[in-house]
Amino acid sequence: MSLDTSTLYLVATMIAAMLGGMLLLFGKQENIPALEWWGTAYLLGAASVGLWTIAGDAFSTPLSIALNAVGFVACGMVWNASRLFHGRKPNLPGMVVGAIAWILVAVIFPAGALATRVTIGAGIVAVYAALTAGELWTERRRPLQKRWPALMVPVLHGFVLMLPILLGHLMRPYNEKLSGNIWITGFAIELVLYAVGTVFIIFMLVSERAVTLHKNAASMDPLTRLLNRRGFVEATSRVIEREANAGRPVAVLIFDIDHFKSINDRFGHPAGDEVLILFATVVVNTLRISDLSGRIGGEEFAALLPCSLEEAVIAAERVRAAFAASGIVIESGPVDTTVSVGVAGGPAGTELEVLLASADTALYQAKRTGRNKVEVAAEVPLSLENWRRKTAGSNPPPVAKPVPATT
Repeated sequence: MSLDTSTLYLVATMIAAMLGGMLLLFGKQENIPALEWWGTAYLLGAASVGLWTIAGDAFSTPLSIALNAVGFVACGMVWNASRLFHGRKPNLPGMVVGAIAWILVAVIFPAGALATRVTIGAGIVAVYAALTAGELWTERRRPLQKRWPALMVPVLHGFVLMLPILLGHLMRPYNEKLSGNIWITGFAIELVLYAVGTVFIIFMLVSERAVTLHKNAASMDPLTRLLNRRGFVEATSRVIEREANAGRPVAVLIFDIDHFKSINDRFGHPAGDEVLILFATVVVNTLRISDLSGRIGGEEFAALLPCSLEEAVIAAERVRAAFAASGIVIESGPVDTTVSVGVAGGPAGTELEVLLASADTALYQAKRTGRNKVEVAAEVPLSLENWRRKTAGSNPPPVAKPVPATT
């Protein structure tokens, strides 16, 4: 059974146009600009490939060049869609530079220099594909094993969009029918499958992004934009396990803003909210990127530092000094901004609850002895039950040999 390749390409372009319209409509309804760009790119690409397939060499040379240029613009739109999907602004000059370069190539090189045109055109597509894959590669919030299918999408999209045109140019000078080439027929079938599969992957990315946003909203404090208690516990448990596997110590800081209730009583809750936001900003700007911080109570904050106790004390003192020097001034006058800090550290595998309890004891000692100071837990936490249980499962204790009885 022989398959007409031109018919397959037309079916693929119709499917791509239908899916492009669906992406465009869904993007408008859900206010997702990236989907609107992806949908428009599908429509442009489908129009370019479809019109070229229908008319082929019946088009005049300038019109054929223009159709190819539209396909390059579609590739640029896919790249910009990936930028928008990750919160970056579209690069409009970059979107059209490929099409402009193609038109210049068509003007400079005569129609007989087909090999040169094809090579440069393929290079333009490859550049857009690499740029799109690069945008997805730099998205570090997702593990690599979950990100690799999305990396393949832009690469395949660029080649599927433009390769039929390039192959058509290569085959027709030899007066060979596209339908007579088995590889070309197989590629046309793959194009139909790809048009559908790509949309599934796009919606998978959108769905995962929505789940991530909801999960972040459940674990974030809406006022300070730090982790809430639940998010802090979940995030720190992973860090503690990672550091324990490497045999490295961790430390916990607990912060309590001094006289916070009196700030609310004297200046009102808006001033109190400003103090909380200010302190969260100080913590984020003072601690390292690798340190985790969160708001675990009303005016109580905590931070987990993968470092020794001595380094944690230095970091706590930096936060205390920075916050004391960043007072808020309102119409009624300056608002005192000081914080007391409790610090606790432990060996590899110390549970978060143990560290928090020890740091909390040190915090209340700082409160009792004058506030606006850093206190260190008097004793190293001893409870390592969870870690001992876990390691015992992988390294069972040796069985004691029976001692012979003596008479």
